[in-house]
Amino acid sequence: MTADPRGADQPGALWHPSPNFGPRRDGLKPSLIVLHFTAMQGAQAALERLCDPAAEVSAHYLIGADGTLWQMVAEEHRAWHAGAGAWHGQADINSRSIGIELDNLGSHPFSAPQMAALEELMRGVMQRWDIPAPGVIGHSCMAPGRKFDPGPRFDWNRLARQGLAAGPGKGQVPRDPSFEQFRKAAAAAGFTAEAEDEALLAAVRLRFRPWAHGPLSPADFAALGPDALYA
Repeated sequence: MTADPRGADQPGALWHPSPNFGPRRDGLKPSLIVLHFTAMQGAQAALERLCDPAAEVSAHYLIGADGTLWQMVAEEHRAWHAGAGAWHGQADINSRSIGIELDNLGSHPFSAPQMAALEELMRGVMQRWDIPAPGVIGHSCMAPGRKFDPGPRFDWNRLARQGLAAGPGKGQVPRDPSFEQFRKAAAAAGFTAEAEDEALLAAVRLRFRPWAHGPLSPADFAALGPDALYA
């Protein structure tokens, strides 16, 4: 497969079209980037699935562990990568986002060539669609409890240092932390999909504190940033 300038939006991407896409609904344009891991044995297996009409899944981009970049759906179109969920009170994330799949099982670090390719791709996407750093989320952010990618081994802080994602905040901590207050804080930060308490806590930690364990703590509130709201 060779690069096709008529199909690829991102310079250097290999155009490998998937039939699994449609128009963005209600005139929506991308305002989010959603990051995923493939959880499959190699990029080729993921590429085949993302382009299989019977699978009814796709993404705009796939990045191999060696840094190879494929584009399967034009950015102007709606890829089928996010599924049910919400972010900042808005559903139909597929119509609002660019989906990027990373060749990784979720149990090992993401390679240096892959991260470099991702960063270059993100700069292009964010510039083309005017997507700010807080608009870069994980699949687990918009679907707590249902999805866990890109997982605890993904280096969000590396992206944050380059202005390609939001970093952990320095929010206020209530005197007597409760899950009710935590839900309000998480919702203010964007985590508005329906989820059980433990699933919501896990999603926030996957994004900002992947090394954290145990019960709800003041550090979980602080990580959500200054937009946290408390009664």
